[in-house]
Amino acid sequence: MLKKSFFLKQIKIFIVFFAIATISPIILAKIGFWGASHAMPKFQKANEPIKYETPPGSFAEAIARATPTVVSIHSTKQIPTDQNALARDPVFRYFFGDLRNQLPPEVQSGIGSGVIVTKDGYILTNNHVINDANDITVKLPDGRSTKAKVIGSDPETDLAILKITLPDLSVIAMGNSDALRVGDLVFAIGNPFGVGQTVTHGIVSATHRTDLGISTFENFIQTDAAINPGNSGGALIDANGNLIGINNAIYTRNGGFQGIGFAIPISLAKDVMSELIDQGHVTRGWLGISVAKLTEDARKSLNYPKGDGAVIAGVIRGGPAFNAGLRPGDIIISINNKPTTDPAAILSDTAKLKPDTAYPISVVRNGETLDFRVVVGKRPLKKATEQKMEPNSQSTE
Repeated sequence: MLKKSFFLKQIKIFIVFFAIATISPIILAKIGFWGASHAMPKFQKANEPIKYETPPGSFAEAIARATPTVVSIHSTKQIPTDQNALARDPVFRYFFGDLRNQLPPEVQSGIGSGVIVTKDGYILTNNHVINDANDITVKLPDGRSTKAKVIGSDPETDLAILKITLPDLSVIAMGNSDALRVGDLVFAIGNPFGVGQTVTHGIVSATHRTDLGISTFENFIQTDAAINPGNSGGALIDANGNLIGINNAIYTRNGGFQGIGFAIPISLAKDVMSELIDQGHVTRGWLGISVAKLTEDARKSLNYPKGDGAVIAGVIRGGPAFNAGLRPGDIIISINNKPTTDPAAILSDTAKLKPDTAYPISVVRNGETLDFRVVVGKRPLKKATEQKMEPNSQSTE
């Protein structure tokens, strides 16, 4: 009897649990429990693609905001016949004579990228993309193309401004390159090898890169986002689609990308851009000196064992620094009351000074701190053809 009662009780418990398991999903569905969950996508039928509003890990929206503003720049320039490599070849001239005045001019073509920065058609790009070009054509991502005019160029930062006249232009949003940190995600947009607009991604590998020998004023963002020929002048954007740099150069041993690319920070580019648009060139302060890093040997010989600064390696006679009393061997420790750390900082700080204005400069000479007031001169304009591309251990300003 006890066994029969126990067996019936087990059957009742089983029936109750079965009923709960069967009815509870229906009740939960009625109250919208399953509809409130976003963890699982809804399938309407077999094999239907999974659809999210924004796919996980996608930056498509940010990139879509920036890509319409990045253009392709095609340039051509004529090489004078007296610079024709074949006509100047002594073997060729031995057999065929001097044909330099009879050959047609050689035409070289180049390709690069640029970024539309204003609604009225100003484009920011690299100087080396359009240097000495006789004809410049800009192609937009929407298929339109037009001739471009060079408004101004600055070989010392390798930046240039072009102007096009087209309606309904998209404009890039400006970011803050000073807020970048190593590890931040970035995207490079351009036209590598002329294959068409391409987006690559990477991280900020380093900031404030100097002494690379790429240009006079260097403060590069280093990235491992792929940058190849044709990307020069294109955009480096952050994860929100804001412009943080202008792609400029790569470090390579074989001509291809090896994971080390450099971009000009937008904080520097904006200052240059404004002056190029306003006056076609950049006006900078100038002291008429060359400065070098403080090595251990230099510190010993100059009696300056510790501290920041840079040593004056040379002074132009009759220049602003010479007239104020500065001499080779002086260690510059501050300019306009701002401490200096190295030659690159001195070059940058001096460039920001207003010409024909007196500024305080402090130096250490023979262990003694001396204060001078220097009337800053105007930095001579550098021709585009003089642009340096080789490393240099000294900075001149």
